[in-house]
Amino acid sequence: MEISIITETDWPAVRAIYLQGIATGQATFQTEAPSWEDWDRSHLRHSRFLASVDGSVAGWAALSPVSSRCVYAGVAEVSVYVHEDYRGKGVGDLLMNTLIESSEAQGLWTLQSGIFPENEASIRLHEKHGFRKLGYREKVGKHENTWRNTILMERRSKTVGID
Repeated sequence: MEISIITETDWPAVRAIYLQGIATGQATFQTEAPSWEDWDRSHLRHSRFLASVDGSVAGWAALSPVSSRCVYAGVAEVSVYVHEDYRGKGVGDLLMNTLIESSEAQGLWTLQSGIFPENEASIRLHEKHGFRKLGYREKVGKHENTWRNTILMERRSKTVGID
C-alpha cells in the first residue's frame, strides 16, 4: 500500500469514494460531493492523503479546521473514506496513522470526529487509534428529512499541546 498527497488530478477517484460513502447514508450529512475547489478550500493542505494498492485508489483521509478562531488552531476534524472493495483490509488504519503523524508534525493537539452511531466500523477505527467518546449529540442535524444523532469522538495528542 502506498500513501501520497491528494492533488487535483486525484479528485475524480477521491470523489468516487466520497460518493460511495454518501450512498451508505452512514458516513456524512452531505448528500452530494462538493466540487474540487470547495473540497480543496475546506481541507488542510498539509493533511490530505490518498492510499493506493497496486495503482488503484483504495481510500483517502483529510483534516479540516473546526473553527477560524485562533484558539482552535490546533484542533481539526477527521475524514477517512475507504473504497468499498478495500474495507476491512487495513486501509483505514494506514490512513488514520498517517493523519495522526501529519497532524502532530503540524502542531495539532486535538483531532475530533462526529460519527453516526450506526457506523460501527468508523467508531472501532477511531477507538483503535486512541479516540474516545466524548458525547452523544442528539438530533444534531437532518439527513434526508430525518433527524440524526452523532457520537463526538476526540483524540488528544500525547506529544503536542501537553504543556
